[in-house]
Amino acid sequence: MALSDAEFTLICRARRKLCDLEEPSLTVARIARESGISYFHFIRRFQAIFGTTPHQYRIDARLREARLQLAAGASVTEACFATGFESVGSFSELFLRRVGVRPVEFRRLARVQVTVPRTLPPAWFPGCLTLMRNLPAEAFRNFRDVATFTRPVGSSQ
Repeated sequence: MALSDAEFTLICRARRKLCDLEEPSLTVARIARESGISYFHFIRRFQAIFGTTPHQYRIDARLREARLQLAAGASVTEACFATGFESVGSFSELFLRRVGVRPVEFRRLARVQVTVPRTLPPAWFPGCLTLMRNLPAEAFRNFRDVATFTRPVGSSQ
């Protein structure tokens, strides 16, 4: 059965509602009912379009938000309850299964990688750029304006 534009629009609106963490009491059944689509038809259509069930999509959205909160410095408990999970233990186990590390480890690793804006840690600085500054001006002959590479800053030549 072909998907109409109207039905696609309804399912896309429903997907946005699934990501809304402000309304954790909004169930998949209620979202389907508000969309005017039967529950099981909604699940089949959603999975056909987005490749996952609505419930799994909501869990993934919650875990994405939890990762952001943990990286920003929130505690595991704060991230757990802020994203709509009800048990820190089950949240931690689910996080481990889906992300590959425990939330505490993720928080620690994410905090290590946070740097001052517009700077790169030495390990991530592209080495080729460092090597290029030692090349002679002739190495840049294929560039449009070689003079911009060899002219000292502030000179008017």
